[in-house]
Amino acid sequence: MVPNANARHFLLKAKQRDLIAAAGGIERAADVCSYGKSTVGRWANTDSPELMPLDAIFALEEETGRFDMSEAIGSARGRRFADVEAVAANGSVMSAHAETVVRMGELMTEGALAFADGQLTPAESSRIDRALSKVEAGIGDYRKILAGAKASGGLKVVGE
Repeated sequence: MVPNANARHFLLKAKQRDLIAAAGGIERAADVCSYGKSTVGRWANTDSPELMPLDAIFALEEETGRFDMSEAIGSARGRRFADVEAVAANGSVMSAHAETVVRMGELMTEGALAFADGQLTPAESSRIDRALSKVEAGIGDYRKILAGAKASGGLKVVGE
């Protein structure tokens, strides 16, 4: 067996579940990618081993503007995507910072609730994973904005 194959599989399942949610849920995702609701439901189900075919990934990523699955596939192969455009403005830097802090708070809340009884159930694990995915996306957005600020020579955070 390939080392970490199970972890990679669960990462891909989590990313495709996030992509389906971003598209508006199972029914909307089924319409977008021209697959049946039951098929899309299996893609979103953590217990089902099915992964999305490429045409569905491409359709949903184009629809949502999120490329989580493609990035996860690249990451599983030891590769990363790089964005060439990054633009920052004072409001977006502060907004990204606030959003990331809120997402971290949500992750800490899910962890505290899950660990309170000294056990971690599969459902609790899934909730933590979803919160962690939001943190990861927030950090990615924040880093892009900071890269834009750095490339433009910095920003003045306090008004004149």
